[in-house]
Amino acid sequence: MQYITSVFTWAAIILLVLVWLPVVAISRLFDRDPVRYRTGRVFRTLGLLISKINPNWNVEISGAEGIDDRKPYVVVSNHLSNADIPVISNLPWEMKWIAKEELFKIPIVGWMMNFAGDISVDRSSSNKRVGVFNRCAYYLERNTSVIFFPEGTRSRSGKLNRFALGAFDLAIREQVDLLPLVLDGTQECLPKKSWLFEPDVYVKLKVLSPVSTKGMKPEDSIELMESVRSQIKDQLSVWRGEAPDKVDGTL
Repeated sequence: MQYITSVFTWAAIILLVLVWLPVVAISRLFDRDPVRYRTGRVFRTLGLLISKINPNWNVEISGAEGIDDRKPYVVVSNHLSNADIPVISNLPWEMKWIAKEELFKIPIVGWMMNFAGDISVDRSSSNKRVGVFNRCAYYLERNTSVIFFPEGTRSRSGKLNRFALGAFDLAIREQVDLLPLVLDGTQECLPKKSWLFEPDVYVKLKVLSPVSTKGMKPEDSIELMESVRSQIKDQLSVWRGEAPDKVDGTL
């Protein structure tokens, strides 16, 4: 039965992606907003639909109430799976994603990322941080949020890995609030060395309270990073019923 379900789910996802390309392209064609807010929302709807059409995924979202969709945040989230992206796309506001340059070269999906105005990172570039920060500042100044995975890559163990400082330096430099997200369960969403989806996967996404950076200085970035990482770790600890050190991949 799971074989049949997976076949139909993959077929639906592929069809949806193919159909969505001209939808996003047309939206981009008529979108005169310099931050392409509407086009971004149209593209993000693809992720939402992917999470909805998969009968194996049960997504629970909390904490998103009261977030102003045109107040700029530097959003940070833990990273467990490729499924994180469609799950986060359930949130009802636009964010520009920071992603490695290679993803933008993937046919169809990469094209849509470009249409939406997402931010590519050339990891081989010696000044990549400057370029990314400038692009992020452009969006933040125009009331559009940006989102980072500060772990840099997916956690293979499911534990919370070490954070990079970039997102926290940016938030302090631009004096905008940080908005932490916590995900759990997505590590079970997508097949591991198999194309079959696991049945009855329960995913939790929680939006934590915004963290103000008002008055902070560059030298405060490490303390800010550690504080936000601790909040995310504590929430994972509560969900999993484990001590915080058990969900910490750096220990």
